[in-house]
Amino acid sequence: MTAIDPRTAGSAVDEREDAPDALDDATSTKKKRGKKDKKPTGVALLENPRKKSFAARFRNDWPLLLFALPGVIYFVTFHYLPLLGNVIAFKDYQPFIGILESDWVGFENFEIIFNGDPQFLNALANTMIITFLQLVFTFPAPIILALLMNAMMNQTAKRIVQSILYLPHFLSWVVVVALFQSILGYNGPLWHGMAGLDLGEPNIIGNPDVFKPLLIIQDIWKSAGWGTILFLAALAGIDAELYEAAAVDGASKWSQLWNVTLPGIRPVIILLLILRIGDILSVGFEQIQLQQNAVGIQASEVLDTYVYNNGIVAGGWGESAAVGLVKGVLAVILVLGANKLAHVFGEAGIYQGADKA
Repeated sequence: MTAIDPRTAGSAVDEREDAPDALDDATSTKKKRGKKDKKPTGVALLENPRKKSFAARFRNDWPLLLFALPGVIYFVTFHYLPLLGNVIAFKDYQPFIGILESDWVGFENFEIIFNGDPQFLNALANTMIITFLQLVFTFPAPIILALLMNAMMNQTAKRIVQSILYLPHFLSWVVVVALFQSILGYNGPLWHGMAGLDLGEPNIIGNPDVFKPLLIIQDIWKSAGWGTILFLAALAGIDAELYEAAAVDGASKWSQLWNVTLPGIRPVIILLLILRIGDILSVGFEQIQLQQNAVGIQASEVLDTYVYNNGIVAGGWGESAAVGLVKGVLAVILVLGANKLAHVFGEAGIYQGADKA
């Protein structure tokens, strides 16, 4: 047997004991270097994208911008440029001498609003009453109708009902008003039916007391069917597994409606409600103007017809422009306020703020 030198054996043992420590040091150094040299790839690049310059974004998105160009031209030409005409509200506008040559009168045209002109106050009161009725009855009508149609199991019958309900949307208000007048007016089916039963001769079309409810009925008949399109699309997007899970838990159809269906379409409801609030002072010029002669100014005058009658008909261009300008400013304020309120309650609204984007 070969003799082992104790000194050599001791140094070999020391080297073996030091080897794991050296290996650990090398491994930790390599890990540190790897962390320092590692570059973001994959998901990291998606989470922290580099900001592209405007030129780079334009090169990537120019086909989309080209598609959007006709729409931009349309809105700029017919919606934004006409806003410059609001300067009429601050002038004694005379059509024959033009906007630039008309005398500047400042806020004089706004006196009819802030000084309580009786005709203006009557138009404002009628507008608010009709708006309230529309929010209470007209706005929920498409939602209720969509829920009923969504519950139909026979798809053929569902398509037939949809087609029938969509048709009134394509009729002009002239046709709709004429149809209601022929049915409810003098010598119409209702008039002959009630007269034949000795119930008197009804005066519905020319009765100021029923004018506002009649407007709501006409509006629902014409627009409710078409309004179901968005809600039916939202209902189709609700996950069917949610209904299955609710059924397994023993939830009734009514409970599923309140806890699954309505929360599923709530974002669409909030969006359309905000847009409706922004249009709260516009209650339908054409529909009311066509029936104004039958019931009189006192019962039917709204802000839209007030602007028309006092501006185009009577020549009060400046005062009518002032009313229209105030109406537009209030609409913007209402939309912004309603959208902010939607954010407070955790809804998306019609747009996200800079801090939410």
